[in-house]
Amino acid sequence: MLAAETSSALPGLDTYREGGFFFASPTGVLVAEQAGAAHVAPLEPGEVVVGAVPFRPDVASRLTVPGAVRRGAPLHTVSFPDRPTPGGRWLDQRTDADAYTSGVQRALDLMADGALSKVVLARALDLTSAERIDVRQVLAALAARDPRGYTFATDLGGSTLIGTSPELLIRRTGPAVVSNPLAGSRPRSADPEQDGRNATELLASPKDLREHAFVVGAVADALAPFCRELIVPATPELLPTRTMWHLSTKVTGVLRDESTSALDLASALHPTPAVCGVPADTARNLIGELEPFDRGFYTGLVGWTDERGDGEWIVALRCGEVADRTLRLYAGAGVVPGSTPEAELAETSAKFRTFLGALGLKESA
Repeated sequence: MLAAETSSALPGLDTYREGGFFFASPTGVLVAEQAGAAHVAPLEPGEVVVGAVPFRPDVASRLTVPGAVRRGAPLHTVSFPDRPTPGGRWLDQRTDADAYTSGVQRALDLMADGALSKVVLARALDLTSAERIDVRQVLAALAARDPRGYTFATDLGGSTLIGTSPELLIRRTGPAVVSNPLAGSRPRSADPEQDGRNATELLASPKDLREHAFVVGAVADALAPFCRELIVPATPELLPTRTMWHLSTKVTGVLRDESTSALDLASALHPTPAVCGVPADTARNLIGELEPFDRGFYTGLVGWTDERGDGEWIVALRCGEVADRTLRLYAGAGVVPGSTPEAELAETSAKFRTFLGALGLKESA
């Protein structure tokens, strides 16, 4: 589907095989053969648990302890070959924009009644290829487009979750912890002046700042019981990706007890209002009612934790699920008072561009 020589030229991708685990972050690359024992705590010396946690708590996680793990340098510190050029033939592309805008309007009606403060609604985009989709080659294209992002692939049993997320849920390094919640966004523009206006508008938007505050407050509240020190900046910053501007706040802390692992912290934080809503139970139930598909591991977690408790877990965003010749992409937007169905639809379309751009595609009208 993509030029075969590109994957081996990118760090770590020469050892990744479909059915395994690949995780690239600004701190390094971790690759594992995912076939291994199911995760049972505690880990033995040298062991690492890898895999994915679903969005809903009633769905089983896909966590294993692989027999072999390889680590490499961060992608942004090495020389890249030419960006992979997508090939292959895509036969079909399907989504239901009308159902999405209707769902957003339903959520806004509930907010007017006071039953809900925020809900994150997503839609799916289904692609069909003429040939079997080569996961390794798609991963190469995603990694090359955003070497500073969190690029991942993890086996789900019959399919592969693959993507490049901008959002770090938790990183633990010894007693130090970092969480980088994102909420509130605008699309990037090829026109520098328009791109700057989009960024400035985002920083000044009461709706987006309110949405962001929901998320940061929830993250700080969830981390506080585990930390003897916690620093929460008062105002967000702008985080640029190739396709989006995001409001970003980096929350840092120091653990009270170093027996608390990165996976423990990730479980306590998940799901944040950035992917679910406020109140969480009401939002999760509404998501199940309004979204005409099962999220599965979209807006869940992907990452790793070692026997010391160190690790990284990211929110599974800008991602899709590959099975044979099919690829289902996901994109969502936070609906709060002041949202409009048209604006949220446009936001999801902008987020689809991360993955579609790596494939050389655009969303069909």
